Amino acid sequence: MDCLYPPIEPYAVHALAVGEGHVLHVEECGSPHGLPVVFLHGGPGSGCGPLQRRLFDPQCWRIVLYDQRGTGRSRPLGHIANNTTADLLGDLERIRFSLGIERWLVAGGSWGATLALLYAEAFPDSTAALLLRGTFLARARDINWFYRSDGVALRFPQAWRQFVSHLHAGERNDLIGGYYRRLCSDDPETAAAAALAWRAWDSTVATWTLPPDTPKSATDALHAIAQARIAAHYLHHACFIVDNRILANAHRLNGIPGIILHGEQDRVCPITQSQALGAVWPQSEMISLPRTGHLLSEPTMLEAWVEAADRLHRQLAGSPPLRRRQPVTGGRWLTSRIS
Repeated sequence: MDCLYPPIEPYAVHALAVGEGHVLHVEECGSPHGLPVVFLHGGPGSGCGPLQRRLFDPQCWRIVLYDQRGTGRSRPLGHIANNTTADLLGDLERIRFSLGIERWLVAGGSWGATLALLYAEAFPDSTAALLLRGTFLARARDINWFYRSDGVALRFPQAWRQFVSHLHAGERNDLIGGYYRRLCSDDPETAAAAALAWRAWDSTVATWTLPPDTPKSATDALHAIAQARIAAHYLHHACFIVDNRILANAHRLNGIPGIILHGEQDRVCPITQSQALGAVWPQSEMISLPRTGHLLSEPTMLEAWVEAADRLHRQLAGSPPLRRRQPVTGGRWLTSRIS
């Protein structure tokens, strides 16, 4: 990870109430006077961590990280009520307006790329550029690839059998629905067992040969349940968007520059998704990475990401500001710690 910038701590940490009982963990890192960038984590449900602070030059960028509803350090953990894609897009605008940001680079991978694209199509005037990794278009075919027997399951037959065997025979015609019901169970043991099986399948495909990680404490187990529950919640509801919405609305990306990174060996989100996006977004540049999979933590992906972020900063540094959009109401700071 020599390509990453040195570890840093936030210069400000906030709790932002966005309504319906949700309070988001938001942190600012780097330079308060730098170009703003917001990083959108994947999942859905994974949350942010210290590594993401190191993806951007802290002397040049005002780095905004936050945990989406119900994830990470946002509260309540694992809460799925009032937790939809539309809610997440509204939260982004609340964060932007609350921090006094006119436009920002919107960056993310996998589900974070999905959310970034939906945000840019809904709020193009707020989006200076996009930096994406492992594009997930959230179409029915993209979800089916990962959760049906005729997709990536053919490449991991033993892990697939273990994933399917966690459910009763009558539940296996709707794997996501079956897991969703168990992950929402009031019985902690039922939910925990489903979360471990969900994580094992996800980790096996994403990491290729590395063994899937398992929770090492009660706190880890709670986060594993929350992460799996939110992921299943979104996937069970087709990510709360009309099928093929991103590509159908790609014309709204016109004028927004972007870089798309994709590993050629990505088993979670096949590279054809980024290729389809690039074909309808003329201002984008797609970079395919050989011998690289889905995870941001892979060395070749990290190196490509940092280089792309540096290049976008040079490109945006001379961009004129656009007219400020009207704010989305409803957000308020509960606490703010300045360090």
